Amino acid sequence: MQLELPEPAVIDRVVWSRDRDEKLTDRLPVRYRIEVSETGDEWRQVASDADRVPYGAADDPLQSRLRNVSADEAELARELSTRMSTLRDRAGSLAQHPMVYGGLFRQPDETRLLRRGDPEQPAEPVSAAFPGFLDDRPLEFETEQQRRLALAEWLTGPEHPLTARVMVNRIWQQHFGRGIVATPSDFGMNGATPTHPELLDHLARRFVAGGWSIKRLQREILLSNTYQQSHRIDPRAAEIDADCQLLWRFPSRRLEAEAIRDSMLHVTGELNLKMHGPGFDFFKSRGGLNGFPPVEEFGPEGLRRMVYAHKVRMERVPVFGAFDCPDAGQPMPMRSQSTTAIQALNLFNSPFVIARAERLAERLQPTASAGVGECVEAAFVAVLGRPPTDVERIASVRVAEQHGLASVCRVLMNSSEFVMLP
Repeated sequence: MQLELPEPAVIDRVVWSRDRDEKLTDRLPVRYRIEVSETGDEWRQVASDADRVPYGAADDPLQSRLRNVSADEAELARELSTRMSTLRDRAGSLAQHPMVYGGLFRQPDETRLLRRGDPEQPAEPVSAAFPGFLDDRPLEFETEQQRRLALAEWLTGPEHPLTARVMVNRIWQQHFGRGIVATPSDFGMNGATPTHPELLDHLARRFVAGGWSIKRLQREILLSNTYQQSHRIDPRAAEIDADCQLLWRFPSRRLEAEAIRDSMLHVTGELNLKMHGPGFDFFKSRGGLNGFPPVEEFGPEGLRRMVYAHKVRMERVPVFGAFDCPDAGQPMPMRSQSTTAIQALNLFNSPFVIARAERLAERLQPTASAGVGECVEAAFVAVLGRPPTDVERIASVRVAEQHGLASVCRVLMNSSEFVMLP
């Protein structure tokens, strides 16, 4: 098609269409070339379909904008566009809040006494209240939220007779192996009487006065003469108080399974201190036809603190389950302390402990270039926190020369000084 104009003119666009309803797609001109001439002899091309988006192609704004730029500029624009897309995705993920399991507050259901405990025989209604022997104030609530708030405020009130004492007793138990009240979950008639009732009341008052600060209470306990005294046995005191309930010495006890495992990873430098997030497994599968095959080798995620391990009910943790590690299906306010042959066998022959001993030997080898003696001394300091005695040094150097430094590290990790406190 040729158009002749009476005089030169500026044409900024050309629009044509024969298929406004898009029923005759084969007759729409999508390939074209526009040429101009002032004399009619020499024609010069000014536009064509070469720089247009192909008909029917997906709408790509970036591609449309880059059709008339150089190759270098187009490549830079694509890189910036990819980076922008990545930043948008990251911003979207940061804006998302973690999911939580929560309940909805609603009007509390009516609670009634049941004749002979039969739910089919409801009696008079019972309103929410605190135990009468602790607090006989009449209470009225309109919503479940008010109920929960009142209970929380009552439990944490400075005048509450039990909350602070129970908390202090639990913290004391963690440091001495036995609470001032030997039954940490039972302060009632069936529970044990406090060995030091005045001390329990004193620490509870200071705990509340200190803003319920656990760190402050622990600092006070650890700096006391009672905690810092020796664990050596006095025969005369042992005749009077063999169980050391009166704390005439620091009672020795074995570390918990979690502390033993985490201590091994700490001295080898492998302990992963990552917090939060999903835990790790001690078993390759959980039940079924395969049972519970243990994990033999752990990656970085499996070397986190044992508190992040997934617990399987009625199934002991490999190696460290023998150290009175409680079943996850039952509450355990106070762990038992047993001494069995399987504990010694697991701790000495398990692939996990052997691998930790080899890792510690590799870690200590470059630190002492003078000889085996320095490596042995470094192993004692790393595992036990002290240098070896002359007898220990001679024996350990002999073992290291005959069987390697890993054997010495393995023996130290199995020593009573490593698994016992103090």
